[in-house]
Amino acid sequence: MKKLFICIILFCSFLNYEVTSKENFFLEAKKKFNENKLDDSKFLFQRNIVFNPKDAESYLYLAKIYNSEENEREEIKYLKTTLLLQPGNEEALYMLIDIELKKSNFSEVKDLTKNFKIICSTLCHKTSSINERLKNIEAKDESKQ
Repeated sequence: MKKLFICIILFCSFLNYEVTSKENFFLEAKKKFNENKLDDSKFLFQRNIVFNPKDAESYLYLAKIYNSEENEREEIKYLKTTLLLQPGNEEALYMLIDIELKKSNFSEVKDLTKNFKIICSTLCHKTSSINERLKNIEAKDESKQ
C-alpha cells in the first residue's frame, strides 16, 4: 500500500511538471518574442506546438515571426492553421487580408473581409483601411482595361 501511495505521488508530481513545462514553453517563447529574440522564440513556439498542437496562439506568433522574416509562404501556412483552430481570431484574419491585399487578390480580400466584419471586436477600425485599399485595387484593375 505504501509503495502504491509513493507511486501515485511521483506520478502526480511528474504530471504537474509536464503541465508546467508545457505552459512555460509558450510563456518563455512570448517573452523571447517581446525581446525580439525571434530565433529563440520560434524554437520555443514550435516546441510548444509539439506538446500542445491545438494552441492557436503559438501558430499566430509563428506567423508573425515569419512575417518579420518575409517568408510569406510559412506566414500564410501558420495564419491558416491559426484560423482553422480559432476561426474567430481577428488578428490572424486581418494579417491574411493584408497579404491578399498586397497580392491584389480582389475576390479573396472581399471574402475574407466579410468574415472579418462578422468577427471583429477589437480591430473593427481596420475595416475602413481594408475598404480603402480594396478601392485602390479596383481602380488599378479598371485603369488596365
